[in-house]
Amino acid sequence: MTMKKKQTIFMAAVLLLLLAASIAVDAALPSYHIAVKVIEKATVYALVAVSMNLLNGFTGLFSLGQAGFMLLGAYAYGILTIPVAKRESVYQYFDGGAIHFSLPEIFAGFLGEGVGSTVGMLAALLVGGLLAAVFAYLIGLPVLRLKSDYLAIATLGFAEILKAFFQWNALGPLTNGSNLLKSYPAFENATAYVLLAGVLITFIVLLINSTYGRAFKAIRDDEVAAEAMGINLAKHKRMSFVISSFFAGIGGGMLAMYAGTIAAAPFKSTMTYEILLIVVIGGIGSITGSILASFLYIFSSEWLLRGLDSGTFLGINAPGIFKNGFRMAVFSVIIMVIVLFFRKGIMGDKELPDLLNRRPKQRKKGGAVK
Repeated sequence: MTMKKKQTIFMAAVLLLLLAASIAVDAALPSYHIAVKVIEKATVYALVAVSMNLLNGFTGLFSLGQAGFMLLGAYAYGILTIPVAKRESVYQYFDGGAIHFSLPEIFAGFLGEGVGSTVGMLAALLVGGLLAAVFAYLIGLPVLRLKSDYLAIATLGFAEILKAFFQWNALGPLTNGSNLLKSYPAFENATAYVLLAGVLITFIVLLINSTYGRAFKAIRDDEVAAEAMGINLAKHKRMSFVISSFFAGIGGGMLAMYAGTIAAAPFKSTMTYEILLIVVIGGIGSITGSILASFLYIFSSEWLLRGLDSGTFLGINAPGIFKNGFRMAVFSVIIMVIVLFFRKGIMGDKELPDLLNRRPKQRKKGGAVK
C-alpha cells in the first residue's frame, strides 16, 4: 500500500472517530450540556480557523477581516430563516421587517417538514457564504494591492465599519438595527455541526492539494518567483481571499445557530484575534493544527478553567483567589508557555498523516547517525 493511500485511510479514520465521538456525546448528554456546547462552538471555530489559515498560512496574506465576514453570514442566516409568524415579534420596532418569507418554510412546503427545513437551513448558510464572498471580492479589488500590516489594517477597518453599519437603524427593517435577531432554527445536536464542518474542511483540504493550492503556496514563499513561473498574482490572491471569506461566512451562520441570537456587537476585532490566536497556536500552514487548537482553546476557556472565575477549581475552594477575570490571566500564561516551547505552533506546518511518514534513522558504519 502506498503512503498516499495510508494517509487517506488515516485521515478518514480520524474523521470517523470524531463523528462517532460526537454521536456518542449527543446520545449520552442533553443538548444544553456544556460538553455538547463545547463541541459545537469548537467545531465552528475550527472551520473559521481553517478558512483563515488558507489565507494567512497557505497564501501569505495577513488579513484581519474574518469577524466582518462572519457577521455577514450570521445576519444572512438569521434574516432568511426566522419563521414568518415570528417576524412581527422579532422586528417589533420595524413593522415586521422588510422580508416576509422563511427559506426553511419554503423548502418544507415541497420537500416535507424534516428534510425541507434542513435544506432551507443549509441554503441560508450557503447564501451567507456567498454574500461574504461577494463583499470579499469587492473590497479585495483595492485592498489586495496592499501587503503585510497595511492589508491587515485595511481588512480590520472593513470589519469594524461593517459592524457599525449593521447597527444603523436605517437598516432596521432588514437587520433589526441594534436589536437582537432571534427565533430562527438551529441544528439540534453537535453531530450536525461536526458533519457539516467536516465536509467543508474537506473541500478546503482538496483545494490546498490542487494546482490552485500549490499556486497559493508559491505566492506565500516568493511572489517574484511565483510570477516568473506564470502565476497570476492578483487572480490567485483574490481567489484565496474570496474562498476564505466564503467559508468564514458559513462559519458565521453556524455561530448564529450555536448562540441562538444575533447582534452585531460581538463580531468585533476581539473575535478575529481569537481566530488568529488559534491559527498561530495550531501552526500556520497546518489544517490539523487549526482544528486541534480550536478544540483545545474552546475546551480550556469555556469549560476546564471556568472554576477560576467562580471560586472553586479542581476541588480547591478559594473565592479570595479564584474570582472573576482570573481565568483569562491563567489562560494567557498557558498561551505564552505554548508559544515559547512550540515556536511554530503545536503542529508547525505538519499534518496528522505526516506522522506516518517518519522513517527510522539510519546509522552509518561506525555508529554515527545519518
